[in-house]
Amino acid sequence: MKKKAAVLWSGGKDCNLALYLARQEYNVIALVTFCSVSTEFRAHPVAWMEKQSEALGIPHSLILISEPFADNYERQLQKLKSDAGIEVLVSGDISEVHGAPNWLSERGAAVGMNVFLPLWHKDREEVMDLLLKYNFEVILTMVKSPWLNESFVGRTINPELIGILKLLGTKNGLDLCGEQGEYHTMVINGPGYRSPVSLNKYQVVQHEELFHLSEIGISLTISAK
Repeated sequence: MKKKAAVLWSGGKDCNLALYLARQEYNVIALVTFCSVSTEFRAHPVAWMEKQSEALGIPHSLILISEPFADNYERQLQKLKSDAGIEVLVSGDISEVHGAPNWLSERGAAVGMNVFLPLWHKDREEVMDLLLKYNFEVILTMVKSPWLNESFVGRTINPELIGILKLLGTKNGLDLCGEQGEYHTMVINGPGYRSPVSLNKYQVVQHEELFHLSEIGISLTISAK
């Protein structure tokens, strides 16, 4: 019997790809988003995550944590373990952010929960190739200057855009997968989705050096079986 797992969820490309890879080894029963009270979901709209949850048929939960974050994070992981029988936590982390170690692995180890990182230290081009290979439909929802400008918001990741991002990387140091916050994404369709998430309308707004989607209108149509 497969072990029960939960995926740390932002709705973006990396957690979606991690979910796909994890389902080949584990029984994923939950999508979990940890956040503080002050969290602003500019890049990853909660309503979008809820539609993804419905399309995937996997429950999604927002779990509030407060300081001290390490202690409270571990407390919530222990609760997932005892209440839902979750033995494995899945994350789409690719690499250290600003040189920091994998914080999630440290929290999991503290409560005896395994952490599955299927993308950890993968080559950036390989990650992008996997998104295309498995037919994920991914939209850029937030970009950060000076690496990218507002014209990139709302664009779909495809071979053309990947080529542009590679070229920009040689000019301004942009990480191809946006690992240092150069851009964020949301998925509208992919393996396991019973219906795509339709982005019907949006505006692009600026917040300091960030450009992001706002006033979104999304819908989902799942045919009855």
